[in-house]
Amino acid sequence: ARDGGAPRARGSRAISRADAGRYICRATNKHGSAVRSIVVTVEYEPSIGETGCPAQRLWVEGTPAELACAASGNPPPHVACAKLGDGQDPPPASPNVTRAHAGTYQCRATNTHGSALRNVTVAVEYSPAAVSLRVLPSANVSRGASFSVECRAEGLPTPTYGWALPPAPNLRFAADNRSVAVASAAAANRGLYTCTATNRHGRRAGSVMVRVDESWLVLLASLGSLGAVTAVGLAAAGGYYLKSTACKKGEYNVRDAEGSSEAACLHRQRHDRGEVYGIQLTQP
Repeated sequence: ARDGGAPRARGSRAISRADAGRYICRATNKHGSAVRSIVVTVEYEPSIGETGCPAQRLWVEGTPAELACAASGNPPPHVACAKLGDGQDPPPASPNVTRAHAGTYQCRATNTHGSALRNVTVAVEYSPAAVSLRVLPSANVSRGASFSVECRAEGLPTPTYGWALPPAPNLRFAADNRSVAVASAAAANRGLYTCTATNRHGRRAGSVMVRVDESWLVLLASLGSLGAVTAVGLAAAGGYYLKSTACKKGEYNVRDAEGSSEAACLHRQRHDRGEVYGIQLTQP
């Protein structure tokens, strides 16, 4: 009989793991009895379950890299795990986790009665890295033009984004806050644009300088100056034109014309006795 159980008749049947334990064997006849204790061990092939070997693992970059997977079996099985695709065992516990550790591992439990396999998927979380900013179409912006600044960062979980930038009323942020658009750039939009990516493992920032080019104003001012000079020239030319066209047929008073600008309209001739002015008379 099993220790503490009811007696069992002799016979053969299929062995199960439940048959393992201590048995008491008692032999009896009319002269007495003899007792002997026997320990029965049941051996069986390995198995790997979710409890001892979860199928999904989450590691954090920088922590010790160790993939432990427990299996049941008798004799106790040997368990080895290797990353699928590269045929290598995972690093021992001393090296730290890197993003290269992410992937699917196959764990094999083996004893003298067989083996069992189980796949384990490892995800590696890490703080934001490789923050990059891009200004479209260019970081050198003409006044009045539109541009946008995009921020990208690696990280798991997916980072959230925050901005430090020149305050201006013409800013529009994307729904995920990964980019900011500027319409009709002005002097207030020039300066340093800093994007900070954050998740539960840390944060990292990147910056880019945006310049608003107002050289067209200088050009406009130059064109304005040129226009003023041109206007003066046109005025002088107009004066000359008026002056040149003023000497037409008409009535002139010689006495009043002498010593004035109208004198130029009189035909001047030199004689020995001085200057003689001629007037072209018209019919009244």
